[in-house]
Amino acid sequence: MFPTAIAGSLPKPSWLAETHKLWPRWKQQGDALREAKADATLLWIKAQEDAGLDIVGDGEQSRQHFVHGFLEQVEGIDFEHKVKMGIRDNRYDAMVPQVVGPLRLKGRVHAFEARLARAHTRRQLKFTLPGPMTIVDTVADRHYHDRVAMAMAFADLLNQEALALQADGVDVIQFDEPAFNVYMKDAAAWGVQALERAARGLTCTTAVHICYGYGIQANVDWKQTLGQEWRQYEQVFPALAASSIRQVSLECYHSHVPPELMTLLAGKDVMVGVIDVASDTVETPQEVADTIGRALQFVARERLIPCTNCGLAPMDREVARRKLEALGQGAALARERYR
Repeated sequence: MFPTAIAGSLPKPSWLAETHKLWPRWKQQGDALREAKADATLLWIKAQEDAGLDIVGDGEQSRQHFVHGFLEQVEGIDFEHKVKMGIRDNRYDAMVPQVVGPLRLKGRVHAFEARLARAHTRRQLKFTLPGPMTIVDTVADRHYHDRVAMAMAFADLLNQEALALQADGVDVIQFDEPAFNVYMKDAAAWGVQALERAARGLTCTTAVHICYGYGIQANVDWKQTLGQEWRQYEQVFPALAASSIRQVSLECYHSHVPPELMTLLAGKDVMVGVIDVASDTVETPQEVADTIGRALQFVARERLIPCTNCGLAPMDREVARRKLEALGQGAALARERYR
């Protein structure tokens, strides 16, 4: 009961990359960089296990960014001539690569880190991929001139890699779609369809992570404009409930998402965010257990997965480690309290 997991990303150690940044520069190159990525991956797997988490991941240690880490192995994308573009409906500007031709995978994308993680943990292994709609919102299109067509092309590539990750022994494949609560009508109209295309043929557990973003200032400022109730999910959850995706995430702790929206996900496992990623204050086990208790009003206990609200990548490493411990201890307390 209450198997614990993280949304995906974890802070990169200072010897691997810049810290406290969403788009950090690497500190190493070549073979030294590959070795450092492997070391950081193993470090965080051990930290998750020590914290008592049931479902562990690689912490996205081998990726500079959760979207661009995938795109670097895609033909038809120009990384040499990045352009500034407003992403997430112009919430903030980012330097993004350009799609300049037909999209094809150069080969395997994440075999190195997935196989490394699989070889070093006996726990369930989750691996994250960017969702097609979010990729479309994080690149400049100079070729397709059609968001839906480009999303479907990316979905096909994601599906190739997802099937290969499943063959590597990954237990849960999660697609990250923060764009779903920015472009809600598009998400319901074609975003979920693209997501299912990315997941077709998978027999492992499939998941989608939707969120209000990392704890960076641009996201904090945006949340302050959303009022006392954040109801964006209301437009997307019915489409996800009707989809084949098995798990859906949402924020809960320190958010203004009405918890009753979880009832729109009937039949799905729900990754309930019980750890705030926008604050350095470390939750107590009691607070985590209390949040789980509130979620139990709307989610069956066998379907509730305590999780982080979002990734922890820009956070201080020690704070992130302590938050993982709070997650594990809080879930253990909830098992005793609500058994």
